[in-house]
Amino acid sequence: MSKSTALVTGATGFLGRHVVRELVARDVIVHALFRRPAQAQVLRALGAVPLPGDVTDAASIDLAVARGADVIFHIAADTNVWRQRNAQQTLVNVEGTRIVLDAARRYQVPGFVHTSSVSAMGVGNDQMLRDDAPLIAKDSRHNYARTKAMAEQMVWDAADEHGLKVIVTYPSHLLGPGDTQNWSRMFRLIEQESLPGVPPGSGPFADVREVALAHVRAWERQRYGECYLLGGEHASFLHLLTLAARRLGRRVPAKAMSPNLLHAVARAQDLWSLVTRREPQLTPEGAALVCHDLRVDSSKAIGELDFRIVPLTKLVDDTLGWMRATGYLQPVGAAA
Repeated sequence: MSKSTALVTGATGFLGRHVVRELVARDVIVHALFRRPAQAQVLRALGAVPLPGDVTDAASIDLAVARGADVIFHIAADTNVWRQRNAQQTLVNVEGTRIVLDAARRYQVPGFVHTSSVSAMGVGNDQMLRDDAPLIAKDSRHNYARTKAMAEQMVWDAADEHGLKVIVTYPSHLLGPGDTQNWSRMFRLIEQESLPGVPPGSGPFADVREVALAHVRAWERQRYGECYLLGGEHASFLHLLTLAARRLGRRVPAKAMSPNLLHAVARAQDLWSLVTRREPQLTPEGAALVCHDLRVDSSKAIGELDFRIVPLTKLVDDTLGWMRATGYLQPVGAAA
């Protein structure tokens, strides 16, 4: 029996690398896109076949898909929350998805797994989110949320109009080994005793390894036409960061910042960025993401994909352990 072939966009990202690992472990031939030459070796070390490509470059995507694929895992996305980069974000998230979908249709790729975002269901939506929630963010002022909702709608339209077999996933807050840009940045600030404050929101924290497994299982089990919320243990950001601080032998503020204060700081930094032309540490869009209580129902993924909710304590320990082992975090007691 011939091996299956998967094409992965966003393969060098946090989630993308874990999806590549899971596919390689199943003896799937993985064609993994990269944009910078140094990334090719990273992908090769994972067991993938590195291919130069950018989702905004139709020619490179055409060449990659033309090599043959039984499934495309479209994970690539621009997650920035600074409005000065909105045009580039829209290009990547919306036009990039259109380019990949067009290639998938043109070369009749049998399956398409699209990584959406819980933000597509609305930033600030404090209701319990379920898999059939509407994409209300299509009209949002939050560019990331809006572009992810627009991209997902294009995926469903491709299924309806062209018969493309699609699966959509909605990861929540991700933790685990390999995190260099998400919550690990706040863990580093805690270690350096320079965390300015704790955001007031809360949300579900998912193990990136389980989220990657869910992507692959959804394809293996041919769950086309379905969508899956991938959450985790729910906790306030204060609880998460306090837990990390205890592991690091550091302290964090006893209380979270008030939403009004956080938004005021974000607006001030945003205005100052117009002078400096440098991205601020906190933007109004970023503040909106960390000031609400995100809740998701992962029961469908648990029942159909054997998705596992990993305890937050283990997630924090695994993330910090990886950060120490790879030099992203100095051991407790070492010089900063």
